Amino acid sequence: MSTITDEIQKRRTFAIISHPDAGKTTLTEKFLLYGGAINQAGSVKGKATAKHAVSDWMEIEKERGISVTSSVLQFNYDGYCINILDTPGHQDFSEDTYRTLMAADSAVMVIDGSKGVEAQTRKLFKVCVMRHIPIFTFINKMDREAMDTFELLDDIEKELGIATCPMNWPIGCGKEFRGVLDREHGEIELFSDTKKGTAVGEVRKIALSDPQVDSFISEEQKAQLEEEIELLDGASAEFDMELVSKGQLSPVFFGSALTNFGVETFLRHFLSMTSSPLPRMSDKGMIDPMEEKDFSAFVFKIQANMNKAHRDRIAFMRICSGEFEAGMDVFHIQGGKKVRLSQPQQMMASERKMIEKAYGGDIIGVFDPGIFSIGDTLTTSPEKFAYEGIPTFAPEHFARVRQMDTMKRKQFIKGINQIAQEGAIQIFQEYNTGMEEIIVGVVGVLQFDVLKFRLENEYNVDIKLEPLPYEHIRWIENKDIDLDKLVGTSDMKKIKDLKDRPLLLFVNSWSVRMTLERNEGLILSEFGRS
Repeated sequence: MSTITDEIQKRRTFAIISHPDAGKTTLTEKFLLYGGAINQAGSVKGKATAKHAVSDWMEIEKERGISVTSSVLQFNYDGYCINILDTPGHQDFSEDTYRTLMAADSAVMVIDGSKGVEAQTRKLFKVCVMRHIPIFTFINKMDREAMDTFELLDDIEKELGIATCPMNWPIGCGKEFRGVLDREHGEIELFSDTKKGTAVGEVRKIALSDPQVDSFISEEQKAQLEEEIELLDGASAEFDMELVSKGQLSPVFFGSALTNFGVETFLRHFLSMTSSPLPRMSDKGMIDPMEEKDFSAFVFKIQANMNKAHRDRIAFMRICSGEFEAGMDVFHIQGGKKVRLSQPQQMMASERKMIEKAYGGDIIGVFDPGIFSIGDTLTTSPEKFAYEGIPTFAPEHFARVRQMDTMKRKQFIKGINQIAQEGAIQIFQEYNTGMEEIIVGVVGVLQFDVLKFRLENEYNVDIKLEPLPYEHIRWIENKDIDLDKLVGTSDMKKIKDLKDRPLLLFVNSWSVRMTLERNEGLILSEFGRS
């Protein structure tokens, strides 16, 4: 009979990050295909009648063909229980990705072979580096024209500051793509796109030394391959699991997610290289899932209205230790009281299944009656502790929200508050005016569209957004500050957040310095605390 420790050891929890259109959602679907979680890969974009990608469930995502929120998907494969956190690729939703990375033990970085490292990959990667989490690279779309392979690796190393170790090596690209060479075994995995929408179909392998190789790859390609491998053996980093686990070396794989080529090879290697759930830092030190027997978890995401019919809120939590049982009572550290975790579910995007048990490493969603916030800790441990908070990123765009129908004030306040609690937008009030004047701050402007769309569709409230010129926001760290006596600049605005904490908005960055100079002892911070 398996113990709690056995169950935790089987878990692998990782996030998939990439620039938009690098093929992340396609790769996620192919993983699910191998795990038997879906029978047929859906078209990610395309016609309105086409099947939408399993992990994109929100209406606006289906309309635009982009991932806006992170989805959580669980499946079993080869004795492992896998939790995938699929993140939005678009930079305007990067804050959701930052929080999701807090719940992952490793990350898969998907790169388009024709484009190399793109702006968004760079930004997300920095977060992985900050957290020292292992990164595995899948270079996608090799069946299309791609950059020179050495240039691609050089690009990753230069742009992201991490060493690379190619585990396999591509033979040609585009129409000339013939497959990949497994460096460890000296075997060529021959390219075929017969497995496009299913997991059925054999992958054909042939040893590089086999005379039959000549009937699959041209003499020119074989000579180039041998030359490149010789160069690679002399120049590339040796595979070192310790460096991988510290986030200093990224194993690199090549393939084509759309045609299913190289995906299962990548998945097998990835699972054997990644570790079971890792310890997490708390205010009483590291909590190791292999040692801590009591249940503990933290909330990293809140999503309202996943089911329009039920108007519900789901708090997503990462279980860090112990065993979860449906309906169990746990202590909510920030709320200071016991709560019952009801309607626990695991997700397949918007499809849910109720669960009875879950273990350290798993991601579960529980019904939230409006008491949870991002970063909250829940535990059954008699020695109460809190996990490290999740930083709130400073918004870069601001707008005043005007409600079109004042009779719908109640729905408007409820809707904007619920969406703000999910962490996608931050809402502020004008200093001294209360909720009459609401200012919204976002990391990326596309969030404004999402806010407008969701208020209309989910709360039946029409709003108008008036852009404001502010670009810089600072939280005031001093507890005893008198805002009325604060000497600012002409382009400064005083506001408060939902917790009544004072903040300052500035149009220019130099105004921040000037305000600090004019108010001795004033401490301003770029991050809010959850």
